[in-house]
Amino acid sequence: MIEYAVVGSGIGGSSIAAYLDAKGHKTVLFEKEPYLGGCSSTFEHRGYSYNTGATTLAGYEEGHIVKSHFDALGLIPDIISSDPSIVIIQNGKTTPRFSDLDTFLEVLEENYPHPKNRDFWTLIHNLGGKFYELHGHYYSNRSLWHKLQSLTSFFPMLVKFQRYLRTNAYDFIQDFYGDISEEYLRFLEAQILIVAQAPSRDINFFTAALSLGYTFNETHYVPGGFGALFDQMTAKMKDIRRNTEIQKIERHIDHYILHTKKETIKSKNVILNSTVYDSGKLFDQNDTKVKHYYKKYEKLNNHQSSFMLYMTIKSTKKYAHHYQLIQDETYAHSISNAVFVSFSDVEDNVLCENGHYSITASIHTDSRWWEDKSMYKVKKEELKNQMIKSICDILEITENDIVHHFAATPKSFMRYINRSQLGGNAITMKNFLPKLPSNDTPIKGLYHVGDTVYAAQGWPGVMLGVDNLKKLLHV
Repeated sequence: MIEYAVVGSGIGGSSIAAYLDAKGHKTVLFEKEPYLGGCSSTFEHRGYSYNTGATTLAGYEEGHIVKSHFDALGLIPDIISSDPSIVIIQNGKTTPRFSDLDTFLEVLEENYPHPKNRDFWTLIHNLGGKFYELHGHYYSNRSLWHKLQSLTSFFPMLVKFQRYLRTNAYDFIQDFYGDISEEYLRFLEAQILIVAQAPSRDINFFTAALSLGYTFNETHYVPGGFGALFDQMTAKMKDIRRNTEIQKIERHIDHYILHTKKETIKSKNVILNSTVYDSGKLFDQNDTKVKHYYKKYEKLNNHQSSFMLYMTIKSTKKYAHHYQLIQDETYAHSISNAVFVSFSDVEDNVLCENGHYSITASIHTDSRWWEDKSMYKVKKEELKNQMIKSICDILEITENDIVHHFAATPKSFMRYINRSQLGGNAITMKNFLPKLPSNDTPIKGLYHVGDTVYAAQGWPGVMLGVDNLKKLLHV
């Protein structure tokens, strides 16, 4: 019998599996696809390589959770610094998000001048720094007693940041600036949405501050595609089973039986890197304890997802690693007016051949809008063409530059990684910490990692959850 069966190789699954294996625990990592990474993987399409979704590594720096985890694995990743971490283009204004506050403010004042800019962004910068200095908090969902006990560990944080936790971000920004243009609001809103996965009216200002301050942290590009990082992270693991889908899980008193197409595996513990909305489907529907646990979190599903555009272009121009292109109007069949566009590094000849760029572009959408089969192809083509035109017009890419392109919808993600909701559980004003699912459960031996449980999405958020699970497992 193995000790830990980790199902799903996304950020959380690969991270905790590699750590448990390194600590001497008999661990098996299962992945449905031939490549590791889930939403953050790298794949091939007709001979061209692309990053699936996530393209930015943040948090790999001294004092931050991602580097601490990699250090524990003895891993020094092959990465390239990205500064600016993102270049924002709106109405012809180009604003690079440099990690240095003063350098960023110089450009910001040219494009969005305001007498309170320095005070506002200094606050953003300082809140992020103070947050990452805090340690010792943890969050448990094992029982009501364990939850209450764990919540007391957050008291220092609540006291320190209480002013910014009790008001929504939209109102705080309006009150702080007094007068702010709609254009500048859209500039802020687009950055909040891409990180927090929720609009400013739905989240507290502290969450928005961490989102807006995301780019003050060091960010990195992974040569060869994001999948290369997962291969590096799990390189020392003794048992990784790719192309192996877990179809059913049986719960017994002191162990679990996991069923694949070809075999059954007995494990003392199960760690799921699937969403809390989809995980219940793996278990016997007559198992009332499991069914009840997942049922109470169904309401957290906001059905938010991504529409993806993948392109390969041939060009001699030099592009930044990441762009956010903001327009005034919302794109068709989406919930956003901003497209996030990632380019391969100009010297990355592994992800694509010399003189070419691999491009991954995404926009927020609602997964339910893609369920109507009669309109599916029409919607897909319309949004794809709209995104291509916008990207090409703003970044000066010609039609002749495009070598290959195709699009993916929430249905594509469901087909390949068994989830259509992307971006995880946003920590909103209505869905704050006590209501959020933790990395442990009231069910003995059943655990979770990923962006739908504590703490949040993105590398820092998911790795905070991995660190939390380490504490709960006492490993």
